[in-house]
Amino acid sequence: MIEFHEVHKYYGDYHALRGISATIREGEFFSLLGPSGCGKTTLLRTIAGFEDISSGAVLIDGKDMSDVAPNKRPTNMVFQSYAIFPHLTVGENVGFGLRRDPRSKAEKAKAVEEALEMVGLKGYGARAAHALSGGQRQRVALARALILKPKVLLLDEPLSALDKKIREQMQVELIKLQREVGITFVLVTHDQEEALVMSDRIAVMFEGEIAQLADPETLYRRPNSRRVADFIGVMNFLPAQILGEAAGHVQLEVGGLGRFEVTEEQASARASGAEPVVGFRPETLTILYEGQQAHDREAPATIDEVVYYGDMTYYDVKLDGVDAPVRISMRNVFGRPVLDVGTRTRVAWSAGALVLFR
Repeated sequence: MIEFHEVHKYYGDYHALRGISATIREGEFFSLLGPSGCGKTTLLRTIAGFEDISSGAVLIDGKDMSDVAPNKRPTNMVFQSYAIFPHLTVGENVGFGLRRDPRSKAEKAKAVEEALEMVGLKGYGARAAHALSGGQRQRVALARALILKPKVLLLDEPLSALDKKIREQMQVELIKLQREVGITFVLVTHDQEEALVMSDRIAVMFEGEIAQLADPETLYRRPNSRRVADFIGVMNFLPAQILGEAAGHVQLEVGGLGRFEVTEEQASARASGAEPVVGFRPETLTILYEGQQAHDREAPATIDEVVYYGDMTYYDVKLDGVDAPVRISMRNVFGRPVLDVGTRTRVAWSAGALVLFR
């Protein structure tokens, strides 16, 4: 549906987009994820036509958009601020883009009602827009964008102004809505969890470049660089020494874990520094309680810090021989005690869950 071919964007001497080449598939929920200033919103705006590109090409549905004005493109955008007109009713806001549509007044009114029903606001047409909650205003902005039946819906951090509970609810509603309407959604966000929850694929961006483009599980479990691993969720790192390579495996000596080997697939990620490290997620290690046995490997450790979250407890654990603690997450199931700081314990782990950055 969307193709970027060596897209560059300069603001004077500042190189905002640096040779972006990527494809967004028809009907997928695609996210542009990265820290502030990485170029994700600029890239979104090149799709909408709000930003001209310095070189390269942006294609939508096979057509070069170089000379196509924003209002002539098969796209619509939901802005971070929603841009709801407070002096208009909900229905007038949703139908705003139909002012010059040749359809009759009755047909337009029917389209507005259908759009409102699509976003769960059936019967809200006569309500004053200024009387809506944040979540309701977000739905109105979505209805207003979808009523024009674009091929691509662009979402510029549309949930960032909502509180945590409403934001999580709207994430699920957006996923369902995208599946129902079947059009391509392109989301800009700096929230890693939001991108992982909502997306079919994610492009992680740093400094105007795409560092990795993959599905959420691949990004989380097999990041292609330490920088991506650091940005997506929580990743522990331990110093590693490469002892040798043979038959598609790499032999390692890792602080606190000892000697073992990983596959070449696990060893394909890039390190930020000169020294190799292994990385692993907090849930891939397990604290062994009294009487439990490790299914694979185990290592002695000491509880250094405990953070209780209700459903989960996060432990900072010091492996023997390693100064810096590693983070382990444990679900608080019935009968499982929360351990105290200073408790000696054992940690179970599997080499298959590790990633070597070298």
